[in-house]
Amino acid sequence: MKTKPIIIVSGEPNSIFYEIFFKCLKNNKFKSPLLLITSVKLFKIHMRKFKFKGNIKIVNSKNLGTLKDKKSINIIDVNYNKLKHQKKNYISNIYIRECFDVAFKLLKKKVTNKFINGPINKSSFLDKKFLGITEYISTKFNVKKNAMLIYNKELSVCPLTTHLPIKFVSKKISKSLIIEKVILINNFFVNNIGFQPKIGVTGLNPHCESIHKFNEDEKIIIPAIKFLKKKGYKIKGPFPSDTIFLKQNRKKFNVILGMYHDQVLTPIKTIKEYDAINITLGLPFYRVSPDHGPNEKMVNKNLSNPLSLSQALKFLDQK
Repeated sequence: MKTKPIIIVSGEPNSIFYEIFFKCLKNNKFKSPLLLITSVKLFKIHMRKFKFKGNIKIVNSKNLGTLKDKKSINIIDVNYNKLKHQKKNYISNIYIRECFDVAFKLLKKKVTNKFINGPINKSSFLDKKFLGITEYISTKFNVKKNAMLIYNKELSVCPLTTHLPIKFVSKKISKSLIIEKVILINNFFVNNIGFQPKIGVTGLNPHCESIHKFNEDEKIIIPAIKFLKKKGYKIKGPFPSDTIFLKQNRKKFNVILGMYHDQVLTPIKTIKEYDAINITLGLPFYRVSPDHGPNEKMVNKNLSNPLSLSQALKFLDQK
């Protein structure tokens, strides 16, 4: 059976992607062909900087049927022009969008079902039109129900709301949204990991208590959990977010569903550091990304940790 390629969009031009990508290739062997969508010019510049000796093969969307070379890095070239009199972010955003467009066309043609994007500066690229890359990609495939799973085989987390300002979080939380995310999480684990996950849910308020007459934990979260329990899901909560991540508590669960981004991403990154990957649930293909940003301050220093990208590649290489 032919192994499908892993499509990789390199992401932000000024980022640590090339460094961690080269480190991954030096330390791992993959059975899936790697199809990198990037600027060949930029790629070769970084090859020289990091003294990477791998082979590259320039391909295009018309000859992907013969993509069998696992020893070379297959590259679809997207031109990155530093145009005069244009802001740096403007040029980068055009380039990133073109890379994504190439990848999306291939995914829609079902060339593969495995996709990784490198780190991207969301604040400049998305321009407030989308909360994050999860929502950006989902919109391109008309997917309305999605979830951001930060996956580690020992403990994963999922924020109910993603990059939403705190002042809007309480307004966004609903019983239907909790049910939607839990179903996506459960289906992913059953279909891809091989078991039904144990899911712990955090409360919204400190200690799941509120001095306000409307307590979201009592009025929204508890009814959602009761409903899901009756449907056969392995779910418990709500638990105070300041204690659920204690060692004796977190080991009871495979996934912790939190009410907002930093409520669950801060502790998982503290516990696992780079040993986690960002998986978008609900898409008609696997979309994975390293669980960190472009980190422009570390570019060219050769000090960046490749573990998250390495885990992303390994995860898709098994699919």
